[in-house]
Amino acid sequence: MIPLRVLEEVIDRSRIAARVEILLPIGVRGRQLLVRTLLLGILLVLADHRPAHLTRVRHALTALPEDDQRRLGVITDWKQGPHQLTYRQTERTFGLVVTALAKDAPDGLPSDTLARTCDDLLEASIPPQHTDASTALAVDWTDLETFSRPPPAKGGGCADPEASWGHRRNNLPGVRAELFFGYYLQAAVVTPEEGGPPVPELARRTTLTSCQHDPVPEFVPVLTRMPADGIPLGDILADSGYAHRIPQHWAAPLRAAGAQLVQDLHPDDRGPHGTHEGAIISNGNLYCPATPRPLLQLGPLTRDATHDQAAAHDTRTAETARYKLGKLTSDDEDGYHRVMCPAVMGKIRCPLRPQSMTLDRSRPEILTPPEHPPACCARQTITVPPEVTAKTAQKHDYPSKAHRRSYARRTGAERGFATIKDPASNDISRGWCRLMGLTPLLLIATCLLAVRNQRILAAWNARQDDNARRAAAGLPPRTRHRRRKTLASLAATTAPP
Repeated sequence: MIPLRVLEEVIDRSRIAARVEILLPIGVRGRQLLVRTLLLGILLVLADHRPAHLTRVRHALTALPEDDQRRLGVITDWKQGPHQLTYRQTERTFGLVVTALAKDAPDGLPSDTLARTCDDLLEASIPPQHTDASTALAVDWTDLETFSRPPPAKGGGCADPEASWGHRRNNLPGVRAELFFGYYLQAAVVTPEEGGPPVPELARRTTLTSCQHDPVPEFVPVLTRMPADGIPLGDILADSGYAHRIPQHWAAPLRAAGAQLVQDLHPDDRGPHGTHEGAIISNGNLYCPATPRPLLQLGPLTRDATHDQAAAHDTRTAETARYKLGKLTSDDEDGYHRVMCPAVMGKIRCPLRPQSMTLDRSRPEILTPPEHPPACCARQTITVPPEVTAKTAQKHDYPSKAHRRSYARRTGAERGFATIKDPASNDISRGWCRLMGLTPLLLIATCLLAVRNQRILAAWNARQDDNARRAAAGLPPRTRHRRRKTLASLAATTAPP
């Protein structure tokens, strides 16, 4: 159980309670339940692994010690004597908060006020000593079903008009894809820097959108607000669902905000896709026109690849890098940069560059250079406009060993969703929250991620303390045992007679 003091500190650091309180109307009689106490009740319910029901919010508040109830306004003195908070008062305050944070004309997207409120609450759930631990973020989206039934097939409305039909995949046997009625929930989870120390995988940003909207471009404003708030963007790790969007909806605005992309390319975006000044455009880079075609068609390493297969794959990707035109300058204000012929840089031997033929024969040699050399072969450098590789350019060459190791950090986003979909904890399946509409669902989901961050921090601190005790005793850090058995290990086990 997360201590009450910790949850109160999160709300106070966010400063959202006072901002929301100002937005609420002033009635004839003062409200007993304040916004700060309401948010605290929601966090208490979620911290106790209970469903997000308003009745449980009231039960959590009324179950506190009497001193805390009086301090938080759960018990107040009326003319008739002490009065304890009722469910009608809880429902009334929550309804006023939702009305103040929602749009006047709901369209399946959060309002600016709601988005800012969720940003501040989730950021406040990260202690100051961890805010600068890493600038790398792993992003992903998942399904969040609404409690409302879908509209009738013959037409008509439903209890949640902002929800719509969406598509999701699962790892269960049989049907791998299915439809659901609800919203797309997205989150950005902190991951370690490349080569940096481990950090707690804390959710730093989130948003919720109706399935009728493309979730990817709607998450871009959430991420690009971070630099404006003084939080720099580092590596952004995303799967092919994000990378396959047009550059204006994902890659371009994130690069303009200072982020470096590390993402898996969609199968339709892999391999050669046209030329620029004679150079082959492939996997976000420009390559020599004489690059062997099999090298440009290399795909990512499969999950079940053996050690020898991984070594052979890494050798081929390293060979491919020799044919890549080297980048000489960083992008200017308009996104332009210059690249140089690999033969001029001394990476390959080419008859069109006589000086490169003096290099040792360990480098690849172009045996059949173009009969009519294009601009990339006739000039030492060429200018590359931003639209040439705007969609596929990223931090590391795809699909090299460096890219594979860097991209492996993206699993932090999947673990983030796994912790809020755990049936033993706050399982966000249908019925977990019976409130309908984007505003209450996003507010509750943000509170859930804030509570999840506190659980991750508690486990992280306990592990660090244990490592410190073991180090003081001269023992190595505790290692995690791999419990999963592979088919190869089972096949190698001697069968009983």
